[in-house]
Amino acid sequence: MELLPRSPAEFGSASYWDRFFRQRGQRPFEWYGAFPELCPVLHKYVRPRDKVLVVGCGNSELSEQMYDVGLCEDIVNIDISDAVIRQMRQRSTATRPRMSYLLMDMLHMDFPEAHFQVVLDKGTLDALLTDGEEATLAKVDQMFAEISRVLQVGGRYLCVSLAQGHVLKKAVEYFSQEGWVVRVHQVASSGDKQQFVLPVFVYVMTKFRKIPGSAAQILEICPEDQDKPMRVESAEQLVAAVKDRQHYALLCSQISKTPCKEQVSLDLCDKESRKPRYTLHVVDSPSVKPSRDNHFAIFIIPQGRETEWLFGTEEGRRQLAASAGFGRLLTVALHREQHYEGMAGIQAELSEKVMELAPPGLPARQQVPFLSVGGDIGVRAVRCCDTSPLSGEFVVEDVKGNGTSYFRRLIFLQNRNVVQSEARLLAPTPLPGQKKRRKDKKKPSPTEPPGAIDKSYLCCEHHKAMVAGLCLLGGPDALPGELAVLVVGLGGGSLPLFVHDYFSQAHVAVVEIDPSMLEVATRWFGFSQGDRMQVHVSDGLDYVAKLAAEAPAQYDAIMFDVDSKDLTVGMSCPPPAFVEKPFLQKVKTILKPEGVFVLNLVCRDARLKESVLAALRDVFPLLYARRIQGEVNEILFCQPGPAGRRGPAELGARARALEGALRRPGRPWDSSYALADMLQAVHIL
Repeated sequence: MELLPRSPAEFGSASYWDRFFRQRGQRPFEWYGAFPELCPVLHKYVRPRDKVLVVGCGNSELSEQMYDVGLCEDIVNIDISDAVIRQMRQRSTATRPRMSYLLMDMLHMDFPEAHFQVVLDKGTLDALLTDGEEATLAKVDQMFAEISRVLQVGGRYLCVSLAQGHVLKKAVEYFSQEGWVVRVHQVASSGDKQQFVLPVFVYVMTKFRKIPGSAAQILEICPEDQDKPMRVESAEQLVAAVKDRQHYALLCSQISKTPCKEQVSLDLCDKESRKPRYTLHVVDSPSVKPSRDNHFAIFIIPQGRETEWLFGTEEGRRQLAASAGFGRLLTVALHREQHYEGMAGIQAELSEKVMELAPPGLPARQQVPFLSVGGDIGVRAVRCCDTSPLSGEFVVEDVKGNGTSYFRRLIFLQNRNVVQSEARLLAPTPLPGQKKRRKDKKKPSPTEPPGAIDKSYLCCEHHKAMVAGLCLLGGPDALPGELAVLVVGLGGGSLPLFVHDYFSQAHVAVVEIDPSMLEVATRWFGFSQGDRMQVHVSDGLDYVAKLAAEAPAQYDAIMFDVDSKDLTVGMSCPPPAFVEKPFLQKVKTILKPEGVFVLNLVCRDARLKESVLAALRDVFPLLYARRIQGEVNEILFCQPGPAGRRGPAELGARARALEGALRRPGRPWDSSYALADMLQAVHIL
């Protein structure tokens, strides 16, 4: 039986609705949910003594249910379909004497002005506003004008809608320009199978007298899980907020029916600040054979570890999900701007929300486990929040790593998933003669990690590889002695500090464009200048160009570890200008003939990367490459002449010799600095 219209225009036709209700018979047709879902919102805005007008009532049971529960009795229902009005009169007149049904067009109502306290519309506006044609918009304006006319000042127009963008925008703009207060409620679902995938909303337009010359607008949204409305600044923001909730509903509907072929990511925001509180990734593992207990699990990533490969990359999360042995794993990253009350608090906060993202086939009342590393949520202590004119907002934070070690990190918030610089913190050691802490004394807070920097430890694998590249210097049997090293890009200063401290005859010049970073490195990362370490606050491009013109062939090693601020380019390190052929010629000019140019390249754009390698090959006859496992970084070792070409065996031997020279008594040396291993995967391009 055909009940739906052949064209949208028929939604406004009385003959269509007569035919519709005759064919449907006595069965109620509920647009957008029934009374139980709408009841919480209606109770807020409809009072027992209110006189209520329901426009486009159809044969919905909503008015009858409002009457029967005592919410309101003085209800007038109107519709353009004579068939449905006769049907509803037969159904309600005898049992609901104060409620009436009238055949009337809402565009031309017979009621006097200011006759009602509430006008209720359940799907009627959506049925009328089917397109953007001039005739349709004129009808909608007439509808709004009539509603405004029959409502008292302080009265409410309640419109139940799917909130399509053009419908919501039209309603919000019309009534806000008239000086009305506009609030949009998201209706909580009952949990039953819904007729519509999209959520249902109720627009609440409260009539105020229009103040001449006033442009002030009050626009608010109330999500389904919040009682307190959230203020927005414009109709566009309100439409966008509703659209976000619609997209979330579509996502939940989709992933509840079929497994995710690709990982899905979304943010859950704090109710007060509106800032992201949790970042979720939905990871499905088709290879996991489903059983009753392995359908679904939640994994809480410890604070500060969200940037690690296992948690911060698609491949890492896929491996995590497979090893956990669940068909669907939901990873949860915690944000540094938020405070969390331990694992139990997070579980209580998320337990209801995460079930909206459950996989298909999850057994009813299934217990869903919350997992983590070591059963806790980690430690994060923010030491510094600031803004640099060049680097933007940044934070310095201390986090607990895997085990008992703590690390200090510098992170630029424009790319918050990337650790810009990192240093290990030393465990506190008692002073000579200092007594051990008594057991009854207060223990140090777990959120107060130690403060001293371990300058002997390189956290970043690409820094270790860059240091290993120095074994390319020197003659066939000689290791580097007195060195002149130029480092472009300071960050926290770990790389130049290590070269300075372990190569006792090295003179290190550092070029850093951002003076704020020099302050950060000095205050928070133990960096200091001296006779063999000098920082030049300058643009690296200008500094190298000036040296090329004035003092060529003066550096044994040049190291580029400089990030790009332009996130639209598929290369985050270095900025494209640093690898253009004319500039590389200048780099070669200031490098000694037997020197080495070491470049940290982070490029996700295959074509751009190939053009960078082509430019390097044109300038430097000898080019080695070392990929960093699990990362995008690739370290390139470039030499001005082919005479220094060395095979893997010779590279390994020189790396072991260099490591032996650097390992001196009384100087810490981490076992992960196996320089020969660092160069084992090097290949000539």
